Amino acid sequence: MKFLPDDLTVLYAKAKAYIANETEITFRNEVINALDEHADEDLYDRFYTSLAFGTAGMRGVIGGGTNRINVHMVRKVTQGLADYINEATDKPSVVIAFDSRNWSQVFAEEAALVLCANNIKVFLYDEIHPVPMLSFAVRRVGASAGIVITASHNPAKYNGYKVYWSDGGQVTFPHDDKISKKVASVQSEQIKGMCKEEATERKLLFSVPQNVDEDYYAMVLSSLRRPQLIQGNDVRVAYTPLHGTGTIPIKTLMHRLHVDIAVVGQQEAPDGDFPTVSMPNPEDPQAMRLAIELAKEQKSDIVLGTDPDADRLGIAIPIDATKSSYRLLTGNQIAILLCDYLITTWKEQATDYKIKPTVVKSLVTTDLVREIARRNGAECIDVLTGFKYIAEQMNLLEHDSDRFFLFGCEESFGYLSIPTIRDKDAVSSALCAVEMMCYHAQQGKSLQERLDEIYMKYGYYGEKVLSYSYEGSAGKDKMTSIMANFRTLKAGDTFAGHSILKIKDLAAGEDGQDFPLSDVIVLWFEKGEKLIVRPSGTEPKIKYYLFFTIPYEERDQFDVILAERIARFKSAL
Repeated sequence: MKFLPDDLTVLYAKAKAYIANETEITFRNEVINALDEHADEDLYDRFYTSLAFGTAGMRGVIGGGTNRINVHMVRKVTQGLADYINEATDKPSVVIAFDSRNWSQVFAEEAALVLCANNIKVFLYDEIHPVPMLSFAVRRVGASAGIVITASHNPAKYNGYKVYWSDGGQVTFPHDDKISKKVASVQSEQIKGMCKEEATERKLLFSVPQNVDEDYYAMVLSSLRRPQLIQGNDVRVAYTPLHGTGTIPIKTLMHRLHVDIAVVGQQEAPDGDFPTVSMPNPEDPQAMRLAIELAKEQKSDIVLGTDPDADRLGIAIPIDATKSSYRLLTGNQIAILLCDYLITTWKEQATDYKIKPTVVKSLVTTDLVREIARRNGAECIDVLTGFKYIAEQMNLLEHDSDRFFLFGCEESFGYLSIPTIRDKDAVSSALCAVEMMCYHAQQGKSLQERLDEIYMKYGYYGEKVLSYSYEGSAGKDKMTSIMANFRTLKAGDTFAGHSILKIKDLAAGEDGQDFPLSDVIVLWFEKGEKLIVRPSGTEPKIKYYLFFTIPYEERDQFDVILAERIARFKSAL
């Protein structure tokens, strides 16, 4: 890339301004070295834009620069958040958690001290904790807001900053919009600071009370529908936390239920480099490989995996009675099984059938969840992708005398069956999955057999997610161009060899639209297929969600049918 002299003048000025305001020498030296070496392309990537506060926070590559996440950017975002909190609430307080990623604890402490300097009371965890426990803690201590330092399932080079409101859910409109504007207006000289000793002495900085963890454990155990089924069975679980925060809470709860849980030794210790995986995501078969190998050795009944902040849950199940081979379930299949189990349980245990259970799912999660709910007397609500929209519906249901929240799910391995949490919870969902397995075992069925029964009853639903990454400034332009091209399509046009029946652009705000404005396009085809196109809100990629249904009798041909459909759609992308 060639730069004009004026371009370089602006670029160098941005770099020098950053150096003057970055307090962490590691990040400052990265930029100093790039300047000394005239690494202009590197500098451009670090400074061509600034990480913005998005729909619930910010996420980026760790490093020096405004287009990186570092101490200066964390402090800047926190000052904007502090400005908003002080305007929006009286006697403000914030709970802060962090995961096992590199720099997470440093970023958490820096955020805490900026808040304290703005006279905001902070409860800071002393050790790594998962997202669901932060969500619970915000509600438990009555805090105004919460922060989690995490990049969830992203590769090791990333970290992030997620903001929660007093309900325990990630911030939604108007809070997210107002925080974003506050953050954008913060100048470096306006960022306040305070040392840890002063914050403690002025009674602004506290550790999260130990009893909050115990209250979370008690709440999760009390949420189980049939705990006696777990305690009364010789259950064997193989588990991997993928070097993250799930180890302590999941082992603690499993042990209290007398479950024999074996943890993958190579992945048990927290490690922000995630040395055993390329991506610490239980959606990725490679990430679950060691857990499945452990399960084969232990002859485990079920395999569980959680991502670094323990909000995503992966499950693998034995293929046959010998437990010598295991199958990794898709996120949609886990949602189907959990939804089916929870609705079945409601029908068996409810004392008042006038109050209807409500399932809330993301728009890109299988419609089989909706069908299961509909045919069994429950309601299903679709929301935009992002668990904060599920939390938003939970807040509404909390005050509804005719309906109650039963289950929330996202195809990206996010589940929740507890109304006192407001984000996806892999910890409680792991226990729910073990309970579900024990219930079906009591009926003489494996989870695979129950899944087959569901498909036989409702039809064989197929889903596939295609994901394409577009890094850097050129990638951002490419993503914009792709979405613009999709917006030129209309009903009657042909795409991927099939005629489009109808198309909905959620960014257009059409009459009767049930969703907030969002950069999402939905295409329905005459042969019953559906395609949803959505740029990721946290990563430089576009995701394409393909949905179709085939008769159960044709399930043996599913892989062939899926491959044909994928090839056809790939050729058109």
